[in-house]
Amino acid sequence: MSIEYFSVKHFSCWTLELIVEFYICNLNCIEQNYPLKSMSLFVNKNCKKTPLSWISDLVLHISFLLALNPGTPPETLKEERQSGCVPPTSLEGNSLKKSNWGFLFTGIVGGTLVVVYAVATPFITPAFRRICLPFVPATAKQIENVVKMLRCRRGPLVDVGSGDGRIVIAAAKEGFTAVGYELNPWLVWYSRYCARREGVQASARFYISDLWKVTFSQYSNVVVFGVPQMMLQLEKKLELELEDEARVIACRFPFPHWTPAQVTGEGIDTVWAYDASSFRRSKKRP
Repeated sequence: MSIEYFSVKHFSCWTLELIVEFYICNLNCIEQNYPLKSMSLFVNKNCKKTPLSWISDLVLHISFLLALNPGTPPETLKEERQSGCVPPTSLEGNSLKKSNWGFLFTGIVGGTLVVVYAVATPFITPAFRRICLPFVPATAKQIENVVKMLRCRRGPLVDVGSGDGRIVIAAAKEGFTAVGYELNPWLVWYSRYCARREGVQASARFYISDLWKVTFSQYSNVVVFGVPQMMLQLEKKLELELEDEARVIACRFPFPHWTPAQVTGEGIDTVWAYDASSFRRSKKRP
């Protein structure tokens, strides 16, 4: 059996096994009623292998197989040359061409997979965290509602999980000194580019940071695009750190225990505004 035949057959079987394994894990995930809204479909908590490990295995597997079969082996060349089946120069030329094309193809495929892996990883990894906070761009109506809640407000603003920077840039255009914290480096770099393109780079800044490691005491306005799993924990953090004059604006999901001072919009565009003085006063009540 030739190396080429074995490699192609082995790779096909391994790829089929990979697909079946991924399907079974996701099927188990669905059967256990993991909520799709938290992106649990992309990772089964009971599976030992994650999609990232599958991608790593795929990159290594393809690179190994291509390196394993760069062309006709030297031993085969020598045997065929001695038997006189093919002229030596023709054999050596074909082997060299196959080898060159094999290494070139290996480099192209390997490089492409590495680039895809590097770009996709920051967008996939939120699904693996204890609190899944996926990137979902703010709609134009959501931005409009947030800006409406900020009217007559002053002081520095922070966007928790700033994504592609739309809220921060919109706030900077309204005269705020705005900061966005985001874990995805690609989104942070894109946000900085958009701020420069809009001419507000001086008042709109973006940092790669975990929101749980940020201290919010210096901000008078906090914008949150959260998920239900994080709202209670974030509520406690903000109660401890914010000053009484601060305002918290929640988009998509409200805080569980606070009473909003204002509500605007409907559906996914609903925005809740909370005044720190109000939720602190209610917390002190017996």
